[in-house]
Amino acid sequence: MSTRTPPPAPFVVGVGRSGTTLLRLMLDAHPDLAIPTETHFLGALLSAEPGASPDALVARITGSETWPNMGMEAQALAQAVAAEDATTPAAVARAFYRLYAAQRGKARWGDKTPPYRGLVPVIAAALPEALFVHIVRDGRDVALSYRGLWFGRGDDVEAQARFWVSEIERTRRLCEAADAVEIRYEDLVADPARVLTALCARLDLAFDPLMLDYHRRAPERMAEFVRPFGVPPTQEVTIERFLSIHALTAKEPDASRIGRWRTEMTRGEIQAYERIAGPLLADLGYETSAV
Repeated sequence: MSTRTPPPAPFVVGVGRSGTTLLRLMLDAHPDLAIPTETHFLGALLSAEPGASPDALVARITGSETWPNMGMEAQALAQAVAAEDATTPAAVARAFYRLYAAQRGKARWGDKTPPYRGLVPVIAAALPEALFVHIVRDGRDVALSYRGLWFGRGDDVEAQARFWVSEIERTRRLCEAADAVEIRYEDLVADPARVLTALCARLDLAFDPLMLDYHRRAPERMAEFVRPFGVPPTQEVTIERFLSIHALTAKEPDASRIGRWRTEMTRGEIQAYERIAGPLLADLGYETSAV
């Protein structure tokens, strides 16, 4: 098992509907970097009991709800784990990520799983190479983006505001201790070259213009999703519906979607949201209405 210090690995986290998929596809478009679809198995893997066998650790990955979306055979992962003599949860995680990258002809890897925002300390302790990238979007636009979906807080503006404030504040606290990077969705859309160049510098990775053409390969990358995940038992979500929420990734960034709340929220909804989230919105540099 190698003892070399791994290069920084980006872990994209954030509240859902904040641009995590957009950033994942941009990073994944780099010739040296592979970012899988959402993994969701690190919590179970890293919490395995001490002394768990490599086979048991591999099973924590291959038995996860998201495993069918990884595009690899369980036997290939088992062989990679054995070849690296990986016997700890962290080593098995690295074996998975390295195999995923190698299968796509790339040398480096990362992750994009929004809920890992709550596991920042756990992942940081196990994988010190993890560089957490917290992407933040105007909460009012996040609330609009959640509407009609099977996850989130529905159309309850106040519930959306409380959720957004709670998750952003908690994630910022956890990320501060991990020396994470925080970027705004709006800045990424308005000037992707600048934001990505700065992020690449933190990753010890040369910026590549291919990252700006991510949308050309987005349909191919999104096609790795073959099974929906995180769907409540009361809901029935087809893979077609699941993929439809990411349809815009096949196009260049659309700045017109910034500030949708100004025209798509009623004044009452804006007031209700800002009564709860106004201070955090202002702290993050977002304009608030005069209420």
